[in-house]
Amino acid sequence: MKRFEQRVVEVSVQRIDGTASSCGRDVLAVEEPLEIRLDYGAGAGRTRRSITVTMRTPGCDVELAVGFLFAEGLVRRREDIERAESCGPPAGSLGIRNLVRVDLSPDVTVDEKRLARNFLTTSSCGLCGKASLDALPAASHTRLPDGFEVPASSIHDLPARLRSAQTVFDRTGGLHAAALFDAEGRLLGVREDVGRHNAVDKLIGAQLLARAVPLLDRLIFVSGRAGYELVQKALAAGIPMLAAVGAPSSLAADLARDANMTLLGFVRDGRFNVYSGAQRIRCEAGADAPQDRVGDRRRGPPGRSRDEQHGYPPSDQLPP
Repeated sequence: MKRFEQRVVEVSVQRIDGTASSCGRDVLAVEEPLEIRLDYGAGAGRTRRSITVTMRTPGCDVELAVGFLFAEGLVRRREDIERAESCGPPAGSLGIRNLVRVDLSPDVTVDEKRLARNFLTTSSCGLCGKASLDALPAASHTRLPDGFEVPASSIHDLPARLRSAQTVFDRTGGLHAAALFDAEGRLLGVREDVGRHNAVDKLIGAQLLARAVPLLDRLIFVSGRAGYELVQKALAAGIPMLAAVGAPSSLAADLARDANMTLLGFVRDGRFNVYSGAQRIRCEAGADAPQDRVGDRRRGPPGRSRDEQHGYPPSDQLPP
């Protein structure tokens, strides 16, 4: 195994093409555990506790930890964080530091119930590590304000703009991405990770550290499916629109509807479905889709779609 950088490695492979076999090289996305430790309390009552271990792609680890704590409701603003740093000894053959310590301000109160978690959170599911249903983040009763609008044409451009910024995906084909855009479809930031929830945590964590939250005039676009947890994270950051290459879940659609969030799915190949918050999508006059294509998930005529040409697989082959 040859190390390129902390996010990718080159490995030897045996390639099978029909009945022929050959040796070659391939590039893989790195997946490593990250422990998040929290230091909180005042004076002699100061407590240091390991909160979780998540499987992630190294890079932007402090942003990941901060975004995770924000989504969990353990921090609410930049001022709650006294210090956050990547620490611990270099580990494994890649020499990666797999620990982030976050020190909270002494006046921040931590709800111990929110810390109830099992030890491991997998890269595929951020909620799977919860020790009980009571440990799930509480559903927000916030309703996002109207006023933010995006042209449908800008939505159609999101896959290509995100794809052009996915540097590690270009080399591995194995990462999720989350990107932040403004109302005109300008790319403001992108983060990649083996876990879709990690990519979103990195993106929102960066915005919290920059004191930019709430993000009431931004939309977030994700390269996979949109589950409940992604809607919950976007809602916590005040993001009024979440768009996804893949499908949303029923619970994600319910939460988005209750919060007055615009939720878009199947954003690819020049079309998309609106599951809630249609008032934020600005269509050109007379540009309504034919009736037989409204809500249609089919890929259209045979051949490679525009999004497949940009490197995304068909919707039924999206990574988990």
